Amino acid sequence: MIVQDVINHLHDLAPLSYAEDFDNVGLLVGDKNQKVNGILVTLDTLEAVVDEAIENNCNLIVSFHPIIFKALKKITGKSYVERVVIKAIKNNISIFSIHTALDNAIEGVNSIICDQLALENKRILIPQTGTIKKLQTYVPKEKALELREALFNAGAGSLGSYESCSFNVEGKGTYLGNEDSNPSMGKKGEFHSEDETSISVIFKKHLEKQVLKALLTTHPYEEAAYEIFTLNNTDANTGMGMVGELSKPMEVTKCLEFVKNTFKSACIRYSKLSSKQIKKIAVLGGSGSFAIGAAKASGADLFITADLKYHDFFTAEGEIILADIGHYESEQFTKSFLVDYLSKKITNFAIILSKTNTNPVKYL
Repeated sequence: MIVQDVINHLHDLAPLSYAEDFDNVGLLVGDKNQKVNGILVTLDTLEAVVDEAIENNCNLIVSFHPIIFKALKKITGKSYVERVVIKAIKNNISIFSIHTALDNAIEGVNSIICDQLALENKRILIPQTGTIKKLQTYVPKEKALELREALFNAGAGSLGSYESCSFNVEGKGTYLGNEDSNPSMGKKGEFHSEDETSISVIFKKHLEKQVLKALLTTHPYEEAAYEIFTLNNTDANTGMGMVGELSKPMEVTKCLEFVKNTFKSACIRYSKLSSKQIKKIAVLGGSGSFAIGAAKASGADLFITADLKYHDFFTAEGEIILADIGHYESEQFTKSFLVDYLSKKITNFAIILSKTNTNPVKYL
């Protein structure tokens, strides 16, 4: 097994195509073709984590947060980031980061938070746009069924709970091949008219390469005509944050105590409390101030996130309770989840959960 094999499994869980534009995900250090001896899973890649990988004979670190986030102009060991990169390279250790790709995955970070709180009726808080694409192509009528099936097998045509979705219109296609052409129907140098079917299918953007491969290898024409559009439709299965419901409403202070104990937070910073009970809860692992408006719009009674600033708490405006449980605390269960996931995908192989507590925040 090589590094790329592990990346493929992680890509099935959280395609990197859905990571945020500002992020730096993927293989950050190492060679994708390197043979893997062992895998160490961590929340952050620090020097101590690299030492842990060396000790356990792991030459691949799967990290939630990217160790390289901003551009590195020098690698001299001056910063902890540079020291980690140098030590990893010296010891032939690859580092892969999944970060916001997993944040945006339906079974990712925020689903994990909801599961810890036993929330029901989960749904994405901020569905991502631009994740769905549409392919329109034109094929001889007699070949339409074969091409549709090839596109469906490549992952196109899935819409919510439905598969093999397409729209088909019959019409006439025309062309005239020049001296360099080799038409499969008609003759070069002669105007040709063909009964064709226009096929339209949608697909998730991370499938574009394989959908196009299916199109071009199955289409009978020498030059297949097609168009690809990016749609503005939101994707209910991809996006930031999540909303769910408690099985029974809880009194506010009891709910906050429950959250604190569940995430083992040293303290919870929260906005002004109300007298109403907590039923619907919105969550967003890591820095989530940008989602306060969406949490309020969802009708949530409580929004659990991290890294809220002083003025953020004013925006609750009595409509919702904001609870900052800590950045590390909100994402701490992610690495155990990744170990379990990879262990199911890669059996009889050393996949180790890092024992290093990488939380940089300390409390008195």
